[in-house]
Amino acid sequence: MTSSLIRGRPRRATSHISVRVVHTLVGGLAGVVWLLLPGMTISDGGAPPDARAHSTSAQVTAAEDETSAADLVLPLVAVGAAVSLAAYGYVRRTRRSRTRTTPGGAPAPAAPGAPPLNELAELDDHVRVLLVETDDCVRTSREELAFAEARSGTAAVEPFARAVRDAEAELSAAFRMRRQYDDGIPEDGTARRHALAGMVGRCQEAGRRLDAEAEGFDRLRGLEDGIGEALELAEARFRELAGRTGATEATSAELTARYGPSAVADITGHVEQAKDRLLFATTRLNEARQSADRGEGAAAVRHLRAAEGAIAQADEFITGIDRLGTALASAAALIPAALTGAEAELSGIRGEGVTHADLVLAAVREELTATGPYDPLDALRRIVTATRAVGVGRTGVLSAAALLVARSDIAGAAGFVATHRGAVGATARTRLTEAERLPSDTLARESRALAEQDVRLHGNPYENHAAGVAGAVLGGVISPDGTPPTYGGPRTRTRRGNNST
Repeated sequence: MTSSLIRGRPRRATSHISVRVVHTLVGGLAGVVWLLLPGMTISDGGAPPDARAHSTSAQVTAAEDETSAADLVLPLVAVGAAVSLAAYGYVRRTRRSRTRTTPGGAPAPAAPGAPPLNELAELDDHVRVLLVETDDCVRTSREELAFAEARSGTAAVEPFARAVRDAEAELSAAFRMRRQYDDGIPEDGTARRHALAGMVGRCQEAGRRLDAEAEGFDRLRGLEDGIGEALELAEARFRELAGRTGATEATSAELTARYGPSAVADITGHVEQAKDRLLFATTRLNEARQSADRGEGAAAVRHLRAAEGAIAQADEFITGIDRLGTALASAAALIPAALTGAEAELSGIRGEGVTHADLVLAAVREELTATGPYDPLDALRRIVTATRAVGVGRTGVLSAAALLVARSDIAGAAGFVATHRGAVGATARTRLTEAERLPSDTLARESRALAEQDVRLHGNPYENHAAGVAGAVLGGVISPDGTPPTYGGPRTRTRRGNNST
């Protein structure tokens, strides 16, 4: 925008200024010369007779005067010319400084065809929103698909499962492009606009794929014809999760005692959040049954869908605790072999990196022999990181250790994003998708940290609502206006209407 204005600014005014300055200086110089020329051109023919009596002395004096005048004019001409050139150069420099492309001047004109900076920024913001929206659509569709499969079977839901897989592939490609974009690739402004446009296209295709199956999915579920069977399945799953919650609470306490608080930091609060989602679910299940009894089919479907979403997230919280317990036990069993394998691979290598790796291995062995609790996953992660830094550990037991660590970190990050997606932004989701694709423990941990930061910045604006509603909104179970998202893309995911919270 700025560059186009600079290019379009009239330049005639600046040119006129420079011409007027030069004309003024030249005119002044001409005036000086005109004043001095009489002293050079006066003839003695007009002198009075008595003056000619002293002709000899007068001629000598006139010659001296002429010499002095000539001597005076030449320096003045040189000085005037220098001043004129300097003034003209100053004007030219001033004009160039207003349109130059160096950092001290105005912004450089954009390359031909490049988008204005504000346009690129607006498109970037739009892509971030679209990535989050499409990711939410895919996650919600996958969750409701599980309830449909429990009722109708795998074969019946296959066309809709295939649509979810297709949407996931498109979205994954968009996130991969986003990761490169965040890393500064490509660099050219026009190419970056094309990259953003490509992300938009991928997200739109993912949404279109889900939207195209939404009507058929509704027919499969048949909720508009009655929620009886679906409600019974949801209530059964609710009761199963409520029973697991007590056992999982004991598991969490046991893991904390065995491995220490740092080892279970990622699941801290999971039991309480699971209970929160279940409280919300039981409220909505009751409201769904009451609405169905009154013949309010649309309201019954909305309450059922909200309950199903909360149940799915309660399941994720509880499963996350069990999953971490399994990963910690597996890591503890693998550490001795990982230490032996790492020491064997490092034995024939020398260098500063090897020295650091040896110190890491020694510290891990010391933790194993100590009496207090320790974090097996963190110990295994340090072994993997230290050996990776010196270019070893790509095969054998160390490779298995790296995969275990990566899968554990990815699962933890994915669970956090899924249960807090009402606040998690595009960057955390981008890192998570790339971590899942590679797989990478480093990207997974970056994703988790960014997602937690998003949640902290988001706060809890719904804390004064009814029990469980705040958590349900934070988790994306319902939107702030109470609408439960459902299977489908951006155009159809809220088709089941609105409901006040």
